[in-house]
Amino acid sequence: MTGKNSSVTEFILAGLTDHPGLRMPLFFLFLGFYMVTVVGNLGLITLIGLNSHLHTPMYFFLFNLSLIDSCYSSTIIPKMLMSFISKNVISHSGCMTQLFFFCFFVFSESFILSAMAYDRYVAICKPLMYTVTMSPQVYFLLLLGVYVMGFSGGMAHTGNIMNLTFCADNLVNHFMCDILPLLELSCNSSFTNELVVFIVVAFGIGVPIVTIFISYALILSSILHMHSTEGRSKAFSTCSSHIIVVCLFFGSGAFMYLKPPSILPLDQGKVSSLFYTIVVPMLNPLIYSLRNKDVKVALRKTLVRRVFS
Repeated sequence: MTGKNSSVTEFILAGLTDHPGLRMPLFFLFLGFYMVTVVGNLGLITLIGLNSHLHTPMYFFLFNLSLIDSCYSSTIIPKMLMSFISKNVISHSGCMTQLFFFCFFVFSESFILSAMAYDRYVAICKPLMYTVTMSPQVYFLLLLGVYVMGFSGGMAHTGNIMNLTFCADNLVNHFMCDILPLLELSCNSSFTNELVVFIVVAFGIGVPIVTIFISYALILSSILHMHSTEGRSKAFSTCSSHIIVVCLFFGSGAFMYLKPPSILPLDQGKVSSLFYTIVVPMLNPLIYSLRNKDVKVALRKTLVRRVFS
């Protein structure tokens, strides 16, 4: 996996800070974030698996969102934690592998959020047709599309970076092998490479955002035509968690990748990256658990069964 003309066989990840006094506090802070992320997402996966009334398309997608978030954070955080306690060296092939899985999970999350928006559109705008429209075959095909797009995005970005040459400098100014710091480090990156990154990211963010926007425009129109206040309230409640997650994920991702590096320096970009790689996967299960009545009921029933069994 080493580039054809590269003299670099390994990279050093700079991490978040050069200040020795901050390293241990940050290590324990992000270790705590990671534990909350893993426990929260695996807990939601287990809860959906154990409760048959949650075996619906909406929770089927939520199950996969939690699975993606668990894998996504595990791709990034363990390696980042090493930079707080030692020199964080990663091989060229290891760096490309991390980059691929990072891109794979980012693209998969983008498209699964758009699939969830479509599911909410069908549930609210066409409730009588819901079981037919969102049949098992349909949501399995949607899920297949999610992972195919994730794989395509990962391959496009990784192939683009693997064609670059890294000559002497091997210090990556980031806590992970991300696209922009690797482009900056390369001694032969060109406008074409940057254009490929922009097009792939614009597609991976743009298509889901357009899908989500259209879905929620139709949902809002349907809600405004409802005569029942209770029906409106229930519809808004059903969508609110998903809207919060969408805004957090796409807002931070677009801020990082759809601005030229001259406008957003990499040191500031690292802070933006923290948000969508660490904070968002940690918050997702909390947002869905705290704002979802079905999840809270399932959690209560599961705990009662465990206590009295």
